[in-house]
Amino acid sequence: MTKARSFLDAIGLNSLSQAKKETLIQMTILSVACILAFSARLFSVLRFESVIHEFDPYFNYRTTKRLVENGYYDFHNWFDDRAWYPLGRIIGGTIYPGLMVTASCLFNFLNFLNITINIRNVCVFLAPLFSSFTVIVVYFLTKEVKNAGAGLVAASMIAIVPGYISRSVAGSYDNEGIAIFCMLLTYYLWIKATKTGSISWSLLCALAYFYMVSSWGGYVFLINLIPLHVLTLMITGRFSHRIYVAYSITYSVGTILSMQIPFVGFAPVETSEHMAALGVFGLCQILAFVNYLQANMSPASFNVLFRGVMTIGLTAAGLSFGIASFFGKIAPWTGRFYSLLDPSYAKNNIPIIASVSEHQPTTWASFYFDLQLLVFMFPVGLYYCFRELSDANIFVILYSVTSIYFAGVMVRLMLVLAPIMCIMSGIGISTTLSTYMKNIDSGEHVPATVKNKKKAADYPIKSEIATVMVTIIAIFLTTFVFHCTWVTSEAYSSPSIVLAARGHDGNRIIFDDFREAYNWLKFNTPEDAKIMSWWDYGYQLTAMANRTILVDNNTWNNTHISRVGQAMASPEEHSYTIMKELDVDYVLVIFGGMSGYSSDDINKFLWMIRIGGSTPEGAHIKEGDYYSSSGEYKVDKDASDAMHNSLMYKMCYYRFGEVMTEQGKPTGWDRVRNQEIGNKDFELDVLEEAFTSEHWIVRIYKVKDLDNRGNK
Repeated sequence: MTKARSFLDAIGLNSLSQAKKETLIQMTILSVACILAFSARLFSVLRFESVIHEFDPYFNYRTTKRLVENGYYDFHNWFDDRAWYPLGRIIGGTIYPGLMVTASCLFNFLNFLNITINIRNVCVFLAPLFSSFTVIVVYFLTKEVKNAGAGLVAASMIAIVPGYISRSVAGSYDNEGIAIFCMLLTYYLWIKATKTGSISWSLLCALAYFYMVSSWGGYVFLINLIPLHVLTLMITGRFSHRIYVAYSITYSVGTILSMQIPFVGFAPVETSEHMAALGVFGLCQILAFVNYLQANMSPASFNVLFRGVMTIGLTAAGLSFGIASFFGKIAPWTGRFYSLLDPSYAKNNIPIIASVSEHQPTTWASFYFDLQLLVFMFPVGLYYCFRELSDANIFVILYSVTSIYFAGVMVRLMLVLAPIMCIMSGIGISTTLSTYMKNIDSGEHVPATVKNKKKAADYPIKSEIATVMVTIIAIFLTTFVFHCTWVTSEAYSSPSIVLAARGHDGNRIIFDDFREAYNWLKFNTPEDAKIMSWWDYGYQLTAMANRTILVDNNTWNNTHISRVGQAMASPEEHSYTIMKELDVDYVLVIFGGMSGYSSDDINKFLWMIRIGGSTPEGAHIKEGDYYSSSGEYKVDKDASDAMHNSLMYKMCYYRFGEVMTEQGKPTGWDRVRNQEIGNKDFELDVLEEAFTSEHWIVRIYKVKDLDNRGNK
């Protein structure tokens, strides 16, 4: 103890006041958490290289590059003729530009400081940078709800929790990379506004909400949660002038600002998803007016007026809403919103939504995998919030309950759940440690008179129980750190564009087939060539191969995607008609039967069949025709004729029947399906093989030209 004090004296810390020492410690812990948040997300760069991940980020990178090179007005008015041939796409009016503008501003700022950096590297490292900012926001948000200690624990957890890291690793240049920061910043400023009733805090909250709207479509969750908070405060009798000022300014200014985003437009006043916010805004005005009248009228007169006004007002509001909905002035809920309320809706009605893996319900294993310790500490924090109810605590309780439901319905929304799990767990762990740490006997000399007074309040082995509890929590936190590091390293740091596996000798094998194939397209096909593939690969094709594609990950036109699905699911003759109708020059498929890559097109083929058969033109495509006689999805000799004769089957397995993939297995052994293919000896009539990557993951076929007239 004496040595520690001597060290503190030597560096001058003992001369600081207690408050300054606490501030210094808090700043140190917060700085370490920020550094940890950034560095923990760099595994992919260290193991592979500075590369963009997944599919959507390639579109974001391509548009950001256009913004940096040509300026905002060109970017805003850009008509992309490389996408959705022959329809094209207006970029400025169909995207949330916040991510691109943020990266562009950062790039220009660094260049202004004479720091030379490539725009690609700005895009790669943007999400880790904003994760550090998120750590700071979580600290201040939790501090407003509980205290600084809980804020530090929550900030340390959000830095490494896998549920957030999954969408914010280096290279994950997607909207969520900055949107979670925007969302939590809006929540923090909202709590500050409700606590103070300040116009300035409310305006800042509106600006943060505008940034959120410009960044991610998930802002709909936010603009429904804040009104729900206000409505709850009304019901519980906590509504006050502070809440009125905060919500009225935040909603009105935020809505006007959000309507400046071209993709959003008049949606905040026309669509059903925003009607709750508008309704609560109206209730705020009515309640404030009622309170004003009540303060200036006699009780008898007020009751008569109140009944009459409420009857007329509710009737008028109901009629207005009904008439507006009937005439289409209020748009119905979107398919994605319906699927959140009814998980079976998309599967039964909109297969294009159900086909996306991140739209599937979350399994219990995923909750533990992405949250680990937080699953168990979350209820503890929730208990402490209920025990000390305040306006801020009610908000985080509502955030907790709603996010748990939505994360259970859609695995992608685990991203929304992770921050509140960290906040609640931070409150639970901090409060528990504060309770038991006071009971641990420090061993320092205590006067006998003080000891005698304490003994009356002590229970047996009080210090020992406290020591055990603190030790258990320390062990749990240690396992949490190891779990988060392992999950980040092994599960969430592998770019889909470059694959890796372990060989029999333990050495790492790199599969770079995607970039190999895209470069082949870029340098070996005409610049105006049209490429047909399933929509998953559209963004990568336009960004890396710079070729025109039919469909991409925007999935805005179900009919066009259905047409591609029909081509893939039909026999060659019918597929050829569709391909010529769409001016297709090359067809690209992803095949994993040789390498063992399971996310290939054969495993996605059932979704192509379902989507292809969902429109009138594809009525002849029936899912049952592609199952075996026993009702199984197979590629072996038991597979149906429709399966064997489909264009997808032939493109994937062309020449595959000649290949030996595993020792002791027959030729044509599919390593993903673990089956010997049933149709080995066939030739392609309307296509010719143009390119097959090294590990057969990407296969490209050229569409043959029509025969000249008169040929037989």
